[in-house]
Amino acid sequence: MTTADKGIGPSEALAKLFTPEGKREPYGLYEALKELGPVVRLGPKLVFVLGYDACAGALREPGLLVTDAAAHRKTGMIEHSSWQCFTKIMMFSNDHHHERLKGFSRWAYHPRTISGLEPMISAKANALAERLATLDGDSVDLVEGYSSRLTLAVTGELYGIPASDQIALRSVITDTTPAFEPIFDLRELAAGDSGMDVLVDYMATLAADRRKNPRDDLTTRMVREADATGAISTEELVAGLVMFLIAGVQSPSDLIAGAVRMALTEPDQFQTGEIESFLTEVLRFDPPSQVLTRIAGTDLTLDGVPVQAGARVLVMLAAANRDPARFTEPEVFKPRRAPNRPLSFGVGLHYCLGAQLARIQATVGLTTLTGTYPRMSLASEPRYRDQLVQRGLARLEVDLKRSQRHR
Repeated sequence: MTTADKGIGPSEALAKLFTPEGKREPYGLYEALKELGPVVRLGPKLVFVLGYDACAGALREPGLLVTDAAAHRKTGMIEHSSWQCFTKIMMFSNDHHHERLKGFSRWAYHPRTISGLEPMISAKANALAERLATLDGDSVDLVEGYSSRLTLAVTGELYGIPASDQIALRSVITDTTPAFEPIFDLRELAAGDSGMDVLVDYMATLAADRRKNPRDDLTTRMVREADATGAISTEELVAGLVMFLIAGVQSPSDLIAGAVRMALTEPDQFQTGEIESFLTEVLRFDPPSQVLTRIAGTDLTLDGVPVQAGARVLVMLAAANRDPARFTEPEVFKPRRAPNRPLSFGVGLHYCLGAQLARIQATVGLTTLTGTYPRMSLASEPRYRDQLVQRGLARLEVDLKRSQRHR
């Protein structure tokens, strides 16, 4: 909790949480809200879930549904490009639609497949780390120059996106992520809609090209399977490709940048030989995915609190990851804590399909960068995007200490 947030009450914390200041520093506000309990009902149609066990239970509760097309018809968001696309993907589908869409693409993220990608990821990370040494200026922005370029390069390799197109897509991908935020005015979706239009057109064109000119990439394989089985429509195929592009680039990039920040601000805690436990603690302490939204499909009870059908339930993953009932000294960054099972990738049916790939990219990205520039340090205060749900750094400027790099 920041000094400014000490002594803040739950009502004030709630009012502040969705402001720019609250989004930059949400953790003290989560703590204030927990004074009301692990599950907080803020009226008949809004519920916050804050405790670890309560969040895990909510994500496994069959009566809580993701915000699918039916939910967004009621909000008006279905009229916007962002959600016209998102509601055609497995992440925002329920019941048999979710199983159908997930079953179509699950093979692409099989653990054996993902494990075999490490040499490719390592080669791209090494090339990008070496590129940093050629940039002008005393400091570099690692979000622009490294983390986002790495995850774009990896996703581009997997889906056959030419390197010449990748950088132009980066800002467009980031533009779509505010659509995941609580929207108080539908005009807030304008940038996301514009970005989504670009991505849908791009991936539709890529899929059409692979249908005529197949290559050894996931886009070609997915096009072939969709055409051969009829398991998904063309619109669902394109939406799925857009989802894999956004999810494959943004969250892993945020994780890499966040891990580098923690390695530089907590150098005594960073040991390359314990990288897995370090990344797990980063995921607990400051996860990219902070909040998941569910809709109560029926009347139900969460941790003893009645929830009405139709209520919006905000599952606060980042608050759960700092629950003192689950983690000793949760406000302290301790990579060696055990057990350490944060909820950052979710649990249950909607557990993140790309979790293993994100972790491998973060492992390789962090070890490559810190191994190449062992003396690098922060050049300025890291700056976060104005987002709560998909939290991530907008800029991470560092002094690489190029003269002391390992070659």
